[in-house]
Amino acid sequence: MKHRFEVLDIFRGLFATLVFMFHLGPFAETPVLNNSFVENSDMFVDFFFVLSGFVIAYSYQSLSDWQQFRLFITKRIYRIYPLHLFMLLAFVGMEVAKNLLNPYVKVNNLVNPANNITTFFTSFFLVNSTPVPGVHDVSWNIPSWSISAEMMAYLVFGSLLVFIHGTRQFSHRNFYYALIILVCLAGLSAVSGSLQINYSFDYGFLRGILGFFTGAICFNLFSATHHHVRTWPSFLFSAAELTTLVLITVCICYGEIMKPLGAVFEVLFFVCIYTFSFEKGFISAMLKRAGLLHNLGKYSYSIYMTHALMISLFNVFFIRILKFPPTAYSYLFILNFALIYLVSSWTYKNIEMRFQYKKTKVPAKQTDAA
Repeated sequence: MKHRFEVLDIFRGLFATLVFMFHLGPFAETPVLNNSFVENSDMFVDFFFVLSGFVIAYSYQSLSDWQQFRLFITKRIYRIYPLHLFMLLAFVGMEVAKNLLNPYVKVNNLVNPANNITTFFTSFFLVNSTPVPGVHDVSWNIPSWSISAEMMAYLVFGSLLVFIHGTRQFSHRNFYYALIILVCLAGLSAVSGSLQINYSFDYGFLRGILGFFTGAICFNLFSATHHHVRTWPSFLFSAAELTTLVLITVCICYGEIMKPLGAVFEVLFFVCIYTFSFEKGFISAMLKRAGLLHNLGKYSYSIYMTHALMISLFNVFFIRILKFPPTAYSYLFILNFALIYLVSSWTYKNIEMRFQYKKTKVPAKQTDAA
């Protein structure tokens, strides 16, 4: 089965935009950003984990030995690490610039205790989603904890597949995926005393693995049923798409009530991804007609990774230097996002695409000899 999930890519871009708005909210005083929907949009990070598990399961479930495992991890590192490192170094540069400029201009929060040598190395080695002694908050590029959690999920997924194939239990893979999910839920439940999952620098790796394997099971369900289900009439898909989005919106709006039941979001995103993977409803049709939304999906990783720095720089220029009031974010957020979009288009082309894994070419003479 060869399939491109265009609508799911669009959702990735839309939800990355909502995460940007979530991080912008604390600096603003406007109902556009300071409302219950935006203030709980951090839960859309779990959509990324579930979608990642879905698309990785689509591409890599044939992974069966340690050589393939190494290639898989190498490809994933090439995909996510260059931009992560670029942004980490950009934040280091910003910290240095703050201290150099301090004698000449007033710098708020000159010292950020979360940005220190320890957290630099936890970010550098992508362990900033795991408990580390002395680390009490997210640091440097705040969204990068989820990249760490993603990498942990890759390691568990790849290792598990080697075991499953090695013991010839591939037909039982969903059992093992479900077992991983239960272990993660049990771990998060032990920490929180509830079904809350919105952890980051401490137990974010469990959150990432939980979402990832939820997505892997979602793909296996899609793979097993898509030939039959896609013959259903379009109006059923339209009704399912609308119902799913309404439920997600309500649960996000009532986030203070729903977050202690955070595993509910895994279920909702599972249903959302399964429903929209068929791309047969009227909402899917509308989304696919918008070229800008396709670009949002394409640039989504860059939008997600660059937005925290761009928000900081935007605040310095417009709020501290030009003295715009926080209420101005009722319209300034559009300009802020436009700048993030432009920066993301550059980082997508010059970092994401430039440093993607490229298979080493075999020299012509060697090929002939073979």
